[in-house]
Amino acid sequence: MPKPPRNQPPTEPSNLTFDSVSHSPTRHSEISAPSASSAAPRMPDTARESHAPWQIHPTQSSPTPPTPALPQGYKQTDVGIIPEDWEVVTVYDMAQVGTGSKNTQDRTSEGKYPFFVRSFTIERINTFSYDGEAVLTAGDGVGTGKVVHYINGRFDVHQRVYQISDFHANIKGYYFYLYFSMFFYARIMKMTAKSSVDSVRLEMITQMPIPLPPMEEQEAIAEALSDADVLVDALERLLWKKRRIKEGAMQELLTGRTRLPGFNGAWKTKRLGEICEQIVGGGTPSRVNRSFWGGNIPWATVKDFSNFNPRSTQEYITPLGLRMSSSTLVPAGDVIISTRMALAKVAIYQVDVSINQDLKALRLNKSADGTYIKSWFQHQENAFSDLGGGSTVKGLSMKDLQNFPILLPTRKEQEAIAEVLCGMDEEIEALEEKLAKARRVKQGMMQELLTGRIRLR
Repeated sequence: MPKPPRNQPPTEPSNLTFDSVSHSPTRHSEISAPSASSAAPRMPDTARESHAPWQIHPTQSSPTPPTPALPQGYKQTDVGIIPEDWEVVTVYDMAQVGTGSKNTQDRTSEGKYPFFVRSFTIERINTFSYDGEAVLTAGDGVGTGKVVHYINGRFDVHQRVYQISDFHANIKGYYFYLYFSMFFYARIMKMTAKSSVDSVRLEMITQMPIPLPPMEEQEAIAEALSDADVLVDALERLLWKKRRIKEGAMQELLTGRTRLPGFNGAWKTKRLGEICEQIVGGGTPSRVNRSFWGGNIPWATVKDFSNFNPRSTQEYITPLGLRMSSSTLVPAGDVIISTRMALAKVAIYQVDVSINQDLKALRLNKSADGTYIKSWFQHQENAFSDLGGGSTVKGLSMKDLQNFPILLPTRKEQEAIAEVLCGMDEEIEALEEKLAKARRVKQGMMQELLTGRIRLR
């Protein structure tokens, strides 16, 4: 397919926002910054002299700190210190930049080609507007500056996604993708006064400086990081597979469709209130009183469940804060469930914790195993969440909680099912740790290789 024509760069700096960017690939002119004055301000003549050694006198100039010596074989540039045989070029100098022409409704689940929209998810479509190597990034939306894709083949593009393609012969497209995905978000954050970026302007991309090693080194860097990518991708796929296997196991084991060897008795449906000795809520100590906070008692909220640690929480309260509030101290091993905000999120702590008003602690009787009940709520999360009421924040009443149905085998079969599911959880957690480590290693490699701190020769 023929490459789109290259537009001539504008003669004046562009103030275009994303909405005014043409769908055709285009260039952007260099924008020269005004030079700063080199004259140092003088102190007023009336300044009182002092013999203090740290005071600057009107006739004296501030000493210039010594410039650190550059490492041998390196040079100082706009992007920092890089090897002497590397050059710095802008995206404008190395590729074409444009946007797509499709809308989200053009996607189709069984489409022949990848369709890049403003998210990490790649949709499908039955048309293609380009065939070749390209880097894609969201022009606006939640993933602004973070969503970056690489492709080499046929694809189509959303009208609010930037396409960087038609790379010059002196740059490898995949190398550019690695550098761009690593440093673009930090660049656009420096160019905005807000804590987030609403949209990407064309010059944010075209004027971005890129340190460029010789082609041979670009290829070596791309190969090394590609190997790291392969490991990360393999672990991600394996983790996805293990999670799906666990979901299937929960569907079979928690409904009685599949029975573990040695168990054949009938199951009973019980209300949650029937298997609990007590259901207790919590509260929040006054934020005004500092003596209530910063103690040694873990204080759990729904926020702690998103990155769960069974032995700690994000915030801690003091014994006085516990006594002077409606918060409750929950013994280790009790099931804790969210009944407000993120409904049906469930956890079991290995230490005693206090809880806030969005959580309830289930003190089970001897007929129920805590780990089994935790798994049951995870399996029934959607049904539990559907019971919630409230126009803005969904919540569940104590009555609805007590009446929630639980399908219950014997205590021994509960424990056997819980043991199987716990084994799967341990496999998943081990994979999550391996994946996190692989991502850290890859991130470190990118930081060193893409800046020339470590050379591949």
